[in-house]
Amino acid sequence: RLAITDNPSGRATMGCSSGGAAALTMGWFRPDLFRRIIAYSGTFVDQQDDDAPEEAKFPLGAWEYHSSMKLIEQSELKPLRIFTHVSENDLRAKDPEETYHNWVMAGERTAAALKARGYHYRYVFSKETRHCDRKVFEHTLADTLVWLWRGYSP
Repeated sequence: RLAITDNPSGRATMGCSSGGAAALTMGWFRPDLFRRIIAYSGTFVDQQDDDAPEEAKFPLGAWEYHSSMKLIEQSELKPLRIFTHVSENDLRAKDPEETYHNWVMAGERTAAALKARGYHYRYVFSKETRHCDRKVFEHTLADTLVWLWRGYSP
């Protein structure tokens, strides 16, 4: 029999690419449900549909976590533990800021915003790797899971 906790500190969410942005968004907007987050090559860029209902409130999608809106820095501190990662050769790494689609810029800015706000966070920048690179998972996931669950007791 599998026991599932009601304690949000005992729940984690993880994803890569859009799943990474979804993982952060799950914890960000529902810390009552999820408090431990792993986001590899997170899509913290403007990837949402222009017709999405959230467009009015967050016109640049996940870019708003680190944009001039400063969603992370200007929001109340949440009880989250967050791992983020970006690869040196991640998607559209050479795109200028005004495209809102540079994964490296978005990953670095998201990590900087988490640091500035005082979150329990860990940021990994992997060299000579690409978007959702298997080598990164193989080298970091075990240690990341140990870090993510540090301090938790059921």
